[in-house]
Amino acid sequence: MVPAMEQIGVGLKSCPVCAAQMPDSAAFCPGCGRSMQIELPAKQKPGSLRENFLGALAYVTFLPALVFLLSDPYRKNPFVRFHSIQCLLFWLVCVVLAIVVRVVFLVLLLIPIVGPLLAVLVAVVVPLAAFFTWIVLLVKAFQGERFALPLIGNLSDQYSGVA
Repeated sequence: MVPAMEQIGVGLKSCPVCAAQMPDSAAFCPGCGRSMQIELPAKQKPGSLRENFLGALAYVTFLPALVFLLSDPYRKNPFVRFHSIQCLLFWLVCVVLAIVVRVVFLVLLLIPIVGPLLAVLVAVVVPLAAFFTWIVLLVKAFQGERFALPLIGNLSDQYSGVA
C-alpha cells in the first residue's frame, strides 16, 4: 500500500513513536494511534502574565486593590484598574449583603417552626454564593479576562475609564 501512495504523489511521514509510514495529512498514526497534530504552544493572552497576576491579586482582599489604585504604575494599567475597582465594589456589596442577611436572619427567627430553618438556609446560601463569585472573579482575572459582574462591572467600566 505504501508504494501506491508514493505513485500518487502523496508525501509520507513516519511516526516518531512506532516509525509507521503514513501520509502527511494523517491525523493519527495507523500503527500506534498517537495523534500526529503538532502541538502549538499556548497563545499568550492579551494581557501579560504580570498583569493577570496583579488583576487576580486585587481580589485577594481590598488592600491590594486600594494599593493598585493609589500607586502610580498600577493605576495607569486599565486591566488592573478595572479589577481593582470591581474588587472594591464587590467588597462593598458583600458588606451591605451581610448586613441585610443579618437583619433577615433575625426577622426569620421570629417565625415559629419554619423561621429558624429558613434563617439557617439564608445564612448558609448567601455567603456560599458570595464565596463562589469571589473565586470566579479571581480565576477570570488570573486568566486575563475582563469578567464583569452584571451591575458592578458597568460601574467598574465607568470608573476605570475602560468603557
